[in-house]
Amino acid sequence: MPETFLDAIRSRVLVGDGATATMFYEKGVLINRCYEELNLTQPDMVRDLHREYIKAGADLIQTNTFAANRFKLRRFGLEEKVGEINKAGVALAREESRGAVFVAGDVGPLGPSLEPIGIVTRDVARDAYREQIGALLEGKPDLLVFETFHDVDELELAIGVARSIDPAIAIVAQVAFEEGGATLLGATPEQVAIRLEAAGADVIGANCSTGPSHMLATVERMIAATRLPVSAQPNAGMPERLDDRLVYLTTPEYLMTFGKRFIRAGARLVGGCCGTTPRHIALLKGAALALSPSRVEVKERKDDPLLSEAVAPVPTAEKSPFAAKLAEGRWVQSVELLPPKGADPEKIIIAARTLHAAGIDCINIPDGPRAMARMNPLSLAILLRQDPGIEPIIHYTCRDKNLLGMQSDILGAHAVGVRNILAITGDPPKLGNYPDATAVYDVDAIGLVKMIRNLNRGLDIVGNPIQGQSAIHIGVGANPGALNFDEEIRRFEQKVEAGAEYCMTQPVFELPLLEKFLRRIEPFRIPVLVGILPLASYRSAEFLHNEVPGMQIPEAIRARLRDAGEGARSVGVEIARNALDACRSSVEGVYVMAPVGGAATALAVLNP
Repeated sequence: MPETFLDAIRSRVLVGDGATATMFYEKGVLINRCYEELNLTQPDMVRDLHREYIKAGADLIQTNTFAANRFKLRRFGLEEKVGEINKAGVALAREESRGAVFVAGDVGPLGPSLEPIGIVTRDVARDAYREQIGALLEGKPDLLVFETFHDVDELELAIGVARSIDPAIAIVAQVAFEEGGATLLGATPEQVAIRLEAAGADVIGANCSTGPSHMLATVERMIAATRLPVSAQPNAGMPERLDDRLVYLTTPEYLMTFGKRFIRAGARLVGGCCGTTPRHIALLKGAALALSPSRVEVKERKDDPLLSEAVAPVPTAEKSPFAAKLAEGRWVQSVELLPPKGADPEKIIIAARTLHAAGIDCINIPDGPRAMARMNPLSLAILLRQDPGIEPIIHYTCRDKNLLGMQSDILGAHAVGVRNILAITGDPPKLGNYPDATAVYDVDAIGLVKMIRNLNRGLDIVGNPIQGQSAIHIGVGANPGALNFDEEIRRFEQKVEAGAEYCMTQPVFELPLLEKFLRRIEPFRIPVLVGILPLASYRSAEFLHNEVPGMQIPEAIRARLRDAGEGARSVGVEIARNALDACRSSVEGVYVMAPVGGAATALAVLNP
């Protein structure tokens, strides 16, 4: 079955297209024309525009039907062509999409306001929407997009009409907010989110009106108020008149910057409205690929005869000493040591000796954390197995290698005795000191887990038999404090289904967050090592909270560090120790991240 729009938006960030009217204007169509009539009179121009946005990377294109209702078409003497224009709009988009991108039937407000503000009765409005939406749905779009609505009452009515015609059609409902964070009629983002969710929308969001900067706060408020996916499609700023032309000043690069902020805030659909061009969308697509990578699906082909050649995986307890301890229910302690920025590992080896002598079970080795170049974790793991002989857990990201390189690395890790791998998607290069580096992301963490599980069964990524099998103990990350908690749980369940055998959490500072996470994963529970981070200063806490994705440090803890002044490091160790004591009975182990102070700080937390 082909992927549906709702399946897609739940699994990754989608990118919409940009402006339609702006682009027609740029192509020489005067603003006193009916742009929707171009579906009939200049279909090649409409096809070309769809093609430009598809080439730019849009996952979704909207039909040229925004104002194709009887009221707006009446101004041009075209009210009798509502059905013809809307059906042609879907057909043109379908022709260019060729099934590769989603087609959204675009519906805007009627123009004149509903009673009691305006003169249009609700019955008349329903008839007008039924006429337009019915014609759109005859063309079988993948979804409907209602956009640039100022009146939530009217938008609720339009959604109701759509649901009455096709209860199953996916609906994106977007409202235009003003700079003050409310609609023209005074509705707040929270009120809009609650009402549209109740009205039956599948995705809600904001579009048009303001530029990306003002829209960010609005989108954040909507995300906090709903469980639905949220969209953000701003204008390219406010237009200015230059000579006789309207010019939008927001550059593609600036929109990309805010696109990343929308995505980090939790938006699932990003795109553009007035003034945005295919160039804007191309850069938005790059941001989406970096922060929510496209995935090469690693599937188990149950009907493939090659699977009969799969071998039984090595039992978890036999994969490594670390795996055996977890299988036996023994408490496990690991400490994270950052690989060196250069080629000399001596300081790391000395720290590992100290930890090994203190009885620490494992060393965690990150893979290019925060997208910064450091020594390869597998190379460092080999060195630490030799001296001091401590067991490594290497982080492996999907950022830097394609499918071939990943499989080669995993088989190589097994061959040299490195059997514990934490599968993570990885920070995008834009976050690091090489922002122009290429991110690969052939798969995400879920796909990587499936790949390793296949290798553990003697199969490559597509199910072909390999010589022998690997015996990798597969770990995954989790964030109990994730802003989009339901999405975090959904992805965690997918990781477990894919083959994850243990997990390591982001730093935990508050027991209730961890307890909530553990309750939600109980049906698919695997051993959990809680992450503990001793904070070194107020400044570092503020940096981690505001600038590192996935880090949420409570205000009360940041205040304690601020008030501690020069004694902040000791306070940070105390906070970490208290967090560990509170969590100890709920989890199977701990791993301590101590970028400042290294082994000494970690041991101060673990062995006070």
